[in-house]
Amino acid sequence: MEKSWHLKRRTFLKGLGVTCALPFLESMGKDVVKNPNPAKRCVFSYIPNGVSMPDSKNPAYKDWHWFPHGEGKSFTFTKVNESLKSFKKNLLFVGGLSHPKSRNLLGHAAGDTWLTGGDIGGSTYKNSISIDQAAANVIGKQTRFKSLLLSCDGGVGYKSRVSTCSFDINGKAIPTECNPREIFERYFSSNDAKSKEARRKSLRQGKKIVDLIREDAKGLSRKLGKQDNTKLDEYLGSVSQIEGNIKRTEQWLDIPMKKVNIDHINFSVKQTAPKDYIRTMYDLIALAFEADITRCATYMIAREDGMGYGDKFPVITFGYKGHHSISHDKSKGGYERWGHYDQFLNEQYAYFIDKLSKLRDENGSILDSTMAMHGSACSTTHNARNYPIVIAGGQGLGLAGGTFLKYDEKTPLSNMYATMLNILGVPTKKFADSTKDFELTDMFA
Repeated sequence: MEKSWHLKRRTFLKGLGVTCALPFLESMGKDVVKNPNPAKRCVFSYIPNGVSMPDSKNPAYKDWHWFPHGEGKSFTFTKVNESLKSFKKNLLFVGGLSHPKSRNLLGHAAGDTWLTGGDIGGSTYKNSISIDQAAANVIGKQTRFKSLLLSCDGGVGYKSRVSTCSFDINGKAIPTECNPREIFERYFSSNDAKSKEARRKSLRQGKKIVDLIREDAKGLSRKLGKQDNTKLDEYLGSVSQIEGNIKRTEQWLDIPMKKVNIDHINFSVKQTAPKDYIRTMYDLIALAFEADITRCATYMIAREDGMGYGDKFPVITFGYKGHHSISHDKSKGGYERWGHYDQFLNEQYAYFIDKLSKLRDENGSILDSTMAMHGSACSTTHNARNYPIVIAGGQGLGLAGGTFLKYDEKTPLSNMYATMLNILGVPTKKFADSTKDFELTDMFA
């Protein structure tokens, strides 16, 4: 029955001769028409250098082990993950999985393959597409931007020490962004006429440059040898991607962006304030999902091997050594210090989960329609096995919650990725080195 306080979905605000439709409000109740094709979202946040996993004989095991204790529905939280307790019904911990082709790599290099499962151990570095981009290539067609790629340092880094988790269909690293204000201005630009015209002008200029590059390349290719032509083709592939982005932006330019509240976001925060910086990056992802400008996001919290700003986060926060040094510290209290920092990172992840749980679209909680995976490509120091993985949300997509699943090494992590892609509505029979019987049915509720 309609309550006295319910508003009609078509309720309008009228003033000064202008009529505006209201956004989704809780008081609209059952009058809101659910979308028959609800949004499906994914986000991946990456921890470098592995996590604290002392063995059961170590005194630190009880409190400072990254994974919960137990299995199935009866697992219990450690101090490392106690900030996630209130979201237990939304959590799916997954243990035992890894990428077979990365198990013999020096652990830091495995970070390149965390979302790809690619084979980079040969004489020639050759990665493959990452799960976030496989998803973005399909569900990203429905939004203003295919994906939002963030990191602590920006750019791509370099092979085996990347500053991105995302790779395109050719296995090429895709740059990330790290400046909150620049990220906001790029992705949440104003809808006013003056801004649109300036954007159009910029797009026309970009298009002209792309056309000129293509024209020059035609004449140049006739003068090059086979090897140089191969390199030129790779370069022109990047040009085609730029051209596609320009066309995409043009198509969305006249479509109004949903109004969102940004008062809580600190755009001036720097990496020298780790807690505020990490939360601001999570805020931007949540904002992007709320405004529905993208449904795929990836966030590399810090780089591997003590590189970049993120290695100093434990120094600034606790006065400890750098993150990479902590991961090698096996002295008395070493696992506890490492666990303290893992606890800190999980608290920021819990902040993000809480934010997604409170945001709503016409089909309900955004957390229910989002698989938010958090983890690393190493368990402990340089050990690219038994990856620490937790997925929050996705219950509206059929994902199980309140469960700790454990697998053995016969099951590659790519089996889980193929399963996740199908949950997201991306038809997948194989991803990287997934096996023929890839579907992990126990991931479903």
